[in-house]
Amino acid sequence: MNDRPTDRTQTAIQSKILHGKRALVIGIANEHSIAYGCARVFRQLGADLAVTYLNEKARSYVEPLAKELGASIFAPCDVAQNGQLEAVFQQIRETWGSLDIALHSIAFAPKEDLQGRLVDSTDEGFKVAMDISCHSFIRMARLAEPLMPEGGTLLAMSYHGATKVVPNYNLMGPVKAALESAVRYLAYELGDKHIRVHAVSPGPLKTRAASGLKDFDVLLTEAIERAPIGELVDIDDVGLTAAYLTTPFARRLTGTTTYVDGGLSIMA
Repeated sequence: MNDRPTDRTQTAIQSKILHGKRALVIGIANEHSIAYGCARVFRQLGADLAVTYLNEKARSYVEPLAKELGASIFAPCDVAQNGQLEAVFQQIRETWGSLDIALHSIAFAPKEDLQGRLVDSTDEGFKVAMDISCHSFIRMARLAEPLMPEGGTLLAMSYHGATKVVPNYNLMGPVKAALESAVRYLAYELGDKHIRVHAVSPGPLKTRAASGLKDFDVLLTEAIERAPIGELVDIDDVGLTAAYLTTPFARRLTGTTTYVDGGLSIMA
């Protein structure tokens, strides 16, 4: 695999700061997934993992990765199917009894709605995109809360198109804006339980989900040209940031959107 941690990650990984923690990762599709980068760093920092896969077609791609990561729990989870998310949390309750980290890295919109103008989006397309990309995170938080009696961290994946207009991001802009708002409200509501809630906003990188965006290669090229660091981020960069947010180093942070984009988001 091409996305192995480089030397820059080794000092952090050697700390094993997440030893004894239990982390649920929803959204791994293949070895290029942001969710896989996060799961890999969580594991290298000592966490035990619960990994999900979308359906039987996806299982053949995800199961080898789950085995590589030594995941204790491997289960199907299509949040659009009634009861599947709940079944994952029931398995966590029966296997572990508690949970420390839950990461949500899933988003979906029907192709016609995703690639068309927002003004032309259908009622059903908007509802589906909002349910899978945003409301399922709220449902995840509700299920995680009773399994985090001593606190924990909830993480969702966003994008700069939530706050600024990114050409061709279309319907997903308002959906991600809703997700970031949900993060803030959940942080407020769960703060007294010591459950911290964050959105992580990576810069453009090549994933299966991103490939559905129109002219995505143009977006990648522009990101390299405009970002102050002058490089694309990778899934390990996102994983290290997500991991940081789950550690005591970030114990007084909640409700934030953290950009991992080489500074692209600061540019006019």
